[in-house]
Amino acid sequence: MKLKEKVALITGGNSGIGKATAILFAKEGAKVCITGRNEKRCEEVVKKIMDGGGQAIYIIADVRFPDECQSTVEKTMKAFERLDILFNNAGAYFPNTAVDCSEEEWDLTIDINLKGTYLMSKFALPPMIAQKSGVIINNGSGWGIVGGNEAVSYCASKGGVVLMTKAMAIDHARQGIRVNCLCPGDVETPMLDEDARMRGMSWEEYRAQAVAQRPMGRIGTPEEIAKAALFLASNDSTFMTGATLVVDGGGTAD
Repeated sequence: MKLKEKVALITGGNSGIGKATAILFAKEGAKVCITGRNEKRCEEVVKKIMDGGGQAIYIIADVRFPDECQSTVEKTMKAFERLDILFNNAGAYFPNTAVDCSEEEWDLTIDINLKGTYLMSKFALPPMIAQKSGVIINNGSGWGIVGGNEAVSYCASKGGVVLMTKAMAIDHARQGIRVNCLCPGDVETPMLDEDARMRGMSWEEYRAQAVAQRPMGRIGTPEEIAKAALFLASNDSTFMTGATLVVDGGGTAD
């Protein structure tokens, strides 16, 4: 098992990529803490992990708020006595141009995607520094690299995540901590369903358009992204820090 006896904290771990990653990490031996705002979904993920013989807890938390981020790290440490992996996965998305994007949408996107990544890292880093080891994985996006249509706040936030990853990697490499950025393309998640709805498209129309734009001719699955997260979390990537791992079916290459 690649994560035996490791402790992983995954924000937004109750659905989509976060859920798939939590389940995979647990199968690979990690003790897992997930966060989310929907308690029922959190309970379902934890039950699935425990039914499979793994160890998991959940914490209801909102990454926009520093006290909740700090409490999440403290509760994880209390439950499992250490913290080895932080996967900053919680995210928000609104499809709008700069003209149409409301200030509320802008603030919410930046606060969850960018500020939330900073806050969780701020409180997770001290115990990692104390134990002289740790891995932080920030969930970026292909649109944090090349940009996309009608997604100004999302692209801005994810572009910030990509560069913040590099800065954190430089700052903490000598302390035994690796920081990398995972950049998925379109993946079959609730966020993609919501994007289709907000753009006024049926799922079939949205999916057909997404598939047509990908060299591989399909969109990804949460499990495929989880495997990339496992690579970054495990000893398979011990000489990687400050890197951006794009997993997008060739979308940014086209």
